[in-house]
Amino acid sequence: MPIRNLDQPGDLGWMVQAHGEIYAAEYGWDRSFETLVAGIVARFAEDHDPDREAAWVAVDDTGRRVGCVMCVRVDDRTAQLRVLLVDPSARGTGVGGALVDTCVRFARTAGFAVLKLWTTDPLTAARGLYLSRGFLLVEEKPAHEFGVDLVTQVYELEL
Repeated sequence: MPIRNLDQPGDLGWMVQAHGEIYAAEYGWDRSFETLVAGIVARFAEDHDPDREAAWVAVDDTGRRVGCVMCVRVDDRTAQLRVLLVDPSARGTGVGGALVDTCVRFARTAGFAVLKLWTTDPLTAARGLYLSRGFLLVEEKPAHEFGVDLVTQVYELEL
């Protein structure tokens, strides 16, 4: 499935809406998760450095959005992979791995030394993608987030 830059009207809103709907349906997460994603997306839309930050959308053969990911600057040395999502209709097609790989390549090209990410333990398929690309778990702690008990995790990849 093609991956394109996040640059079309509706891309930003789709990212927020898809996260809210899919995570509520699959994990029972409340609106606070959608609020978190909305903030991440808004900050990117309002002010990002295109040389060091980017976002992508995966589309199917009809042009329908089926996945997304962002690479955002944390500091001069570190970037963060954010808001990875694959629509259930596109899972198992390799689009998740392609989105992660796109983000990793961009972070390397942009000159970052480390790419980190924050996730939660229910997201086992995403965790498998991260581990298969060399990310290492560096932090883990129990939390009550998005209306449920879960374990938050931070992974890092040395670039």
